[in-house]
Amino acid sequence: MSSERKRLEAIIDGFGPIAVAVSGGVDSMTLAVLAHRRRGGDGAMMVHAVSPAVPPAATARVRDWAGREGWALTVLDAGEFADPRYRENPVNRCYFCKTNLYGAIAGRIDRPIASGANLDDLGEYRPGLDAAREHGVRHPYVEAGIGKAAVRALARDLGLGDLAELPSSPCLSSRVETLIPIEPETLRAIDAVERLVAGRLRPQTVRCRIRATGVVVELDGHSLAGLVGGDASELEASIRALLPAGAAAGPLAFAPYRVGSAFVGVPR
Repeated sequence: MSSERKRLEAIIDGFGPIAVAVSGGVDSMTLAVLAHRRRGGDGAMMVHAVSPAVPPAATARVRDWAGREGWALTVLDAGEFADPRYRENPVNRCYFCKTNLYGAIAGRIDRPIASGANLDDLGEYRPGLDAAREHGVRHPYVEAGIGKAAVRALARDLGLGDLAELPSSPCLSSRVETLIPIEPETLRAIDAVERLVAGRLRPQTVRCRIRATGVVVELDGHSLAGLVGGDASELEASIRALLPAGAAAGPLAFAPYRVGSAFVGVPR
């Protein structure tokens, strides 16, 4: 057993009853599995928020693993789409998202909240961490000094199969360029485009970005290099058929994947 896992288990064992916020990604899913296996349903319950920004596949994944593992799972609407500050999509949009999320959890469940934030997240612009701090949210991976690679290693050690290799995939709103309003119809189209491209190309990474200058589908280098000629034209036509009318009529391009490229004006 790794020293990181020992530290994490000691932290989890020291919790009182806690609610784990589970998004459906590898970080929070792995934390949920470990917390439940060590603490049981009374000691660790799971909370998943649904909204137009959450891919249906993520919700299905949470429900599937809740059934497999026997989690005490609460599914709720965090209500961020009723918050005009979130819908306006400022550069710190994630702060308003997480403020609504943690407020909704606290309003339903009377126990501290744990998140799947890991050590690597601290090196990025993460305004949601400010909301977490204001709500007293704990980050067990950070407390244990665990980064993304160690989370994946832990998932493998726990026997979580394909979940350990699940690509990172932030919420669908992260694909919309800063100051372009967040609309459910746009997010549904983004999810549909990414599923289409994933099915056609089997890329390591795909992001459908909605920008002021048009739509950009970002791909890992290998997938982008293999997209040439007629294949690119056919895929573009299929993508346009999924986009809202305004976006479908504008420019569409393929480009290399860049982390967080939809955020404009990020503080340094």
